[in-house]
Parts: sequence; structure tokens; C-alpha cells
Amino acid sequence: MKTVTTAIVTALCIMLAGGCLYAGAPAGDRTTNRDALVKRGEFLVSFGGCHDCHSPKVMTPRGPELDPARVLSGHPAAATVPAFDKQIVADGKLVLFTGDLTACAGPWGMTYAANLTPDDQTGIGLWTEDVFIQAMRTGKHMGAGRPILPPMPWQNLNTLPDDDLKAIFAYLKSLPPVKNPVPAPSSFEVGGSR
Repeated sequence: MKTVTTAIVTALCIMLAGGCLYAGAPAGDRTTNRDALVKRGEFLVSFGGCHDCHSPKVMTPRGPELDPARVLSGHPAAATVPAFDKQIVADGKLVLFTGDLTACAGPWGMTYAANLTPDDQTGIGLWTEDVFIQAMRTGKHMGAGRPILPPMPWQNLNTLPDDDLKAIFAYLKSLPPVKNPVPAPSSFEVGGSR
């Protein structure tokens, strides 16, 4: 019995020291599994419409298209929101978006699509997988902060299994970081212009 226990402990130590465990996969499958996870996340992000709000657009003859240099980097920090009559959105019968769909006004105020790239200062670079999942489950920024405001459909993401949320997070972390400090959401008084 002592020999079997020693053999098991030795085998585990060798596997851990050699980095052979990745999500339960043998060493040769680590890259394949990671690539598959990222690919699944990319599919979910595209299918789920995340680019609609979180990716800045450039205007083309066919209309707005994703700016490949700023994919999922959120509302451009330097962009301004044109003046509008806040009474239009105050009663909740109308919601307004900027032309590239990265900012939105409604009865809650102004919201700006967050930077989802792994930039440590302005994106989700410091987020952990657990924090991301908690944010999607609770509708709270970083899982414990301010509410995640409309139009972000966190309630839809809340229904996804953990494996899909992990895939989305893996994809987001695989993106090139883009430094883009997105404005904080704000409320406004009805009756004036922004």
C-alpha cells in the first residue's frame, strides 16, 4: 500500500512540476484545448452581438463597420456625444444611441460601452475569470460594484453555463490590449441638453 501511495504522489508531483495539467488535458493537448476555448469564446462574442456596442466603427460606403484596430475597446474616450433633448429619453419611450452604437442614452442616463480588451488600466486586464463570471451572474461591475446598466444584456449572459462564460473570458483575454479610458456612466437632469 505504501508503494502504491508513493507512486501516485510521485506521479502527481512530476505532472505538476512539468506543467502537464491544463484543464484536465495531457500536455500535448494544452494548446489545442486553449485554442478551442478561445475559438468558442470568439463565436459566442460574435453571435451574441458584443461587437455591436463594444467595438468602435468606421463609416464606409456600406455604413458603419468594425474598426479592426479597436475591436471590443469600448466607447472611444475622445468621442463626444452630440447635444440632445433629454426629455426625449426621460419617459422611457425612446432610447438614443451614438452613430457607432458605443454610447446610449435612456431614462437611466448615459452609458458607454466598456473596454473589454485586456488592458490593465482601462480594460479587463486585471479581472480574473471568477470576477468576470460573477459580474455576468450578478449584473454588478466586477461582480460587486455598481449595477451594469442598459443596454448591456447581462441578464442574457447570466443564463449561459460557466463553460461558455469561461470561453468568452478566454477570448477577451486573448485580444490585443487597447488603452481606452471609457467615461463612467452618468445620470442627468431632464429639461436641458447634454
